[in-house]
Amino acid sequence: MTIYGHGIRTLGVLGSGQMGLGIAYVAALRAKVPVLLHDRSSAQIQKGLALMDRLLEKDVAKGKIKAEEAKEARDRVSVVPPEKGMSGLQDVDMVIEAVSESLPLKQAIFGSLAADLPPSTILASNTSSISITKIAASTIPEGHSASSKEGLQSPSRVVGLHFFNPVPVMKLVELISGLQTSQETMERAKAFAMACGKEVTSSQDVPGFVSNALLMPFINEAIMCLEKGIATRDDIDKTLKLGMNHPMGPLQLADFIGLDTCLAIQQTLYQGTGDSKYRPSILLERMVDAQWLGKKSGKGFYDYSDA
Repeated sequence: MTIYGHGIRTLGVLGSGQMGLGIAYVAALRAKVPVLLHDRSSAQIQKGLALMDRLLEKDVAKGKIKAEEAKEARDRVSVVPPEKGMSGLQDVDMVIEAVSESLPLKQAIFGSLAADLPPSTILASNTSSISITKIAASTIPEGHSASSKEGLQSPSRVVGLHFFNPVPVMKLVELISGLQTSQETMERAKAFAMACGKEVTSSQDVPGFVSNALLMPFINEAIMCLEKGIATRDDIDKTLKLGMNHPMGPLQLADFIGLDTCLAIQQTLYQGTGDSKYRPSILLERMVDAQWLGKKSGKGFYDYSDA
């Protein structure tokens, strides 16, 4: 079997929120590759870069890296401004998409990436639940069938690279192949994740993959326990922290993930399987309706207004 190196000389990251910024951070610091960061919001880009500066300063202060390493990593990150669009990623060897968990949004993005970028560019998604096969199919050029040369080539470079939050801390990347993904794409994507300092596990392209097919029903069941009055918020989280040695309880974890993200993943699981065990709790839906999204909005199951 052929063993491929990652061959990524320049990385594009699409989305400068918490996940995209974290991916840019480990790519620049650990894999030591230039990163082009793109977002449709200039304000979000500035917010993300400010976070990167704080993370690097914290790592220097803790003695994890030297000041020179931090400067070199920061200098590797450049911005593709919103007005330039995705065509500003022309020179990258791989793009990692890290936007909201919406299939139509990802399909539109990957269709544009496939049309705008060279055919050798790997197109990776950081999705935590959406089918890589569906995303890959959106890259088939208009007017071509899935069985044509063009219809086979473009989807073959699409792969799932699911980083975990917070990316600079969490050691895992989940690697997912769509039906169309080539072995070369898989091996290069895995090699790049390892160059970023990550351990890599593989999952089949099923709703939620391994991680969220297990995690989200667990979180949803905890929310249902709260909804039914079986136990209080604090007792639910304390039971899992002290009884099962989890680093944080499921309700606090949901707040950190984002309740809108949890709901989107639950809906993907439910719609993708038709299994009632994945049906989102009413309380989760209502909290998202109220814009109580967890830590990022200042309120979820816990109050973060002073955080």
